[in-house]
Amino acid sequence: MPSSGIIDSHLHLWDPNQLRYPWLDELPLLNRPYLLDDYNDATVEVSVDKMIFLQCECIFDQCESEAARITELAKNDQRIQGIVPWAPLELGTGARDVLDRYAQNPLIKGVRRIIQFEPASDFCLQPGFIKGVEILSHYNFSFDICIDHTQLSNTIELVKKCPDVPFILDHIGKPDIKNKILDPWKKELKELSDLENVACKISGLVTEADHAEWTKEDLKPYIDNTIECFGFDRIVFGGDWPVCLQASNYSRWVETLDWALKGCSEQELRKIYRDNAERFYRL
Repeated sequence: MPSSGIIDSHLHLWDPNQLRYPWLDELPLLNRPYLLDDYNDATVEVSVDKMIFLQCECIFDQCESEAARITELAKNDQRIQGIVPWAPLELGTGARDVLDRYAQNPLIKGVRRIIQFEPASDFCLQPGFIKGVEILSHYNFSFDICIDHTQLSNTIELVKKCPDVPFILDHIGKPDIKNKILDPWKKELKELSDLENVACKISGLVTEADHAEWTKEDLKPYIDNTIECFGFDRIVFGGDWPVCLQASNYSRWVETLDWALKGCSEQELRKIYRDNAERFYRL
């Protein structure tokens, strides 16, 4: 880590007693409230100065309620400096009603509409979805890309069709770390990185590895390739808490990334852990 505090660009908080999160039903470890006090306990060994909250895939008609709950939390903890909620971008211009309301909240910096879980392989290339992503630029909103590695090629085409939108790839595109497979993720990540309106989060790697048996050596080729593709100016650190708890506590993930970045300068570390997130999310 740099000598200064860090920015966590990928924080989840949820309470299944307040909002409905169907995906948690099959994950007993995660299917309970994970609140700000829990996050503070998890990060006691890490100096987190600022956080970006990412939507947690509650049922879609509760997306604005989720954003409102985090907005209230931010009044008491000013480290929460950005919110990235869900929006129905597949509606194209029909998403404007929700986006217009989001635009009234200065904490909302962008939108995440998860592509990974859609059964249609070409979901992100459907005309309505492309139009919905395109209009984010009218609001000065970014788009968080949440896919797995099999969807990278279509994602590249989406980004090419929306050159005015700032994109950030969550979890380095979820490569198959568990099976130690690099290709074609490696080649496609390079192709995506050639598009200058895309940044990349180094986050979520531990949950793509073998949850019980992963080692830091398993992750390093993926971290190295991400740096090679995006350089030090377009890579952003994310904790992905509490999802990461399936494979690692927060401190172990940070320690692993620090190990992989050994030899980097203080300036390079500061860019990854702080400055790039501050710039991308306009904190």
